[in-house]
Formats: sequence, C-alpha cells, structure tokens
Amino acid sequence: MTIQKITPKELQKKLTEDSKLEILDVRADEKFQEFHIEGSKNIPKTVIFGLEETGEPLSLPKENEFIVTCTTGNSAAKCANILDGLGYKVRVLEGGLTAWKEYKKHCEIKPE
Repeated sequence: MTIQKITPKELQKKLTEDSKLEILDVRADEKFQEFHIEGSKNIPKTVIFGLEETGEPLSLPKENEFIVTCTTGNSAAKCANILDGLGYKVRVLEGGLTAWKEYKKHCEIKPE
C-alpha cells in the first residue's frame, strides 16, 4: 500500500481543524531541537526501525492520525510504512520540513 502524502498547505489547514492530528518528527533529537513544527513529537527513525523487528507498538493512540516528517520526506516515508503495518493511520509531509519552511516563508498567515 502506498502511504498518502499531505502538502504543507493542507497540513497548515488541518492543524487548525483537527485536534486528533499529531505530527511525528523522525529526525535525530539534535535536529529536532534545532527546528520542528510546533507541537510535534520526536521519535527518532532508529526507534521506529527497531519496531519493525520487535513488533512492539508505540505508546501512541491508534485513533489519531499521524503526519510523519523528516528533513526531505525519505526517512518519513520508510517510517510511515512501518507504522502503517502496525495499524497506525499515517500520512507523510510531502517534501518534509524543507518544504514546510519554504511554505511558511511564502505564506502570509496572520496569527489570530
């Protein structure tokens, strides 16, 4: 099964509408500390890759939808496939955080 993607624009809209939406950042902790989408959780890809071998679930609610992200989207896609196999509802942020930063730079959303 191919994992669905979500664009930065769609994600921005969904973040304001869906309280059960969670963002999983699968980069290393140092990278996460440098920059991340506000409210996202950091679970490094090494942890998720390990789940494939152990089959142990993460302590994440399966009823929520998760947007998986990394720098460009490649690691996120691999992680999303693993999480999907474990029964999580996942999508990948298209273009990763690189695309998110570009979108935010060009977008004139005023805080309400």
